[in-house]
Amino acid sequence: MSCSTATVTDYLSCLQVVMVNTTLPANIGSAARAMHTMGLSRLTVVNPKHPIDETSIAHAAGGSELLSAALIAPTLEAAIADCQLVFAASSRSRHLPRPVVTPTQAAKIMLDFIDGQLAISQEAASNTQTLDDNRPPTNIAILFGREDRGLTNEELAYADYHIQIDANPAYPVLNVASAVQVIGSFIFAYAQNHHNAVNNKNDEDKKAIDKLNDTDESTGIASALTTSAAPHLLDTYLRQQWDEPAITQQQLQQLIQRTTDLMIQRSLADSTQLKSLPSRLSRLGSRLQLDQKEYQLLSALIAKILKD
Repeated sequence: MSCSTATVTDYLSCLQVVMVNTTLPANIGSAARAMHTMGLSRLTVVNPKHPIDETSIAHAAGGSELLSAALIAPTLEAAIADCQLVFAASSRSRHLPRPVVTPTQAAKIMLDFIDGQLAISQEAASNTQTLDDNRPPTNIAILFGREDRGLTNEELAYADYHIQIDANPAYPVLNVASAVQVIGSFIFAYAQNHHNAVNNKNDEDKKAIDKLNDTDESTGIASALTTSAAPHLLDTYLRQQWDEPAITQQQLQQLIQRTTDLMIQRSLADSTQLKSLPSRLSRLGSRLQLDQKEYQLLSALIAKILKD
């Protein structure tokens, strides 16, 4: 499958909604209904306080099949281990903030990323010498937190981008199912326009996509972010061309741990006082957007230094 043959369903099937430590089973059902309405089909629930039950099914309405196929993960790390890109819904800024995007900007990043991964697969398929049948499918996660307090700082640190929904500044907090509905609706609308633009390749379709976001195509989301009044804001770039697949969250966490071990061994860090080091390394990894070859190079380098 190439970018030009990918359907809206193909794009949306690369996305999974991850609900973390939910309290009410009814909210899981309501989220499933919202997902089904917006064409999303993959739901993962991380360590819910109460399991999916009859109230979940009742609130899911037409999305009951989505509940039947839902995955239950013991930890967030397990839920996103094979994801190459992670977003988190967050209503406020946190310690060590990540790039903040609107739902439409998030949708653009997601679909551009999927196109890039599809292009790699297409190129590999055309060259039998480099064809990799074990190439992982594109997997993007969108994290949603608890009903009462959202996601913790540690959980938000796993995300490459934070999604914030424009809302009343006096009370910008949405019910978790409502947040799924709003973000899902922007993704679905963008996917339709993106699909039409890729297939028709005409100026009118490209203009339709341009109207959906405030970004400069040459710099990803950089221009939208740098116009903010927030101080000390770094430009953020999205790699448009890939020659190797992106690494997964599991690989990123392994690289962070190995780097931390190396710094401790070389007396550059104290194992009892790591403070924000893992989070800063995680943010650095997200910004670098490593691919598989780069991951192998860095892993080999760290292993050599550790051994010596």
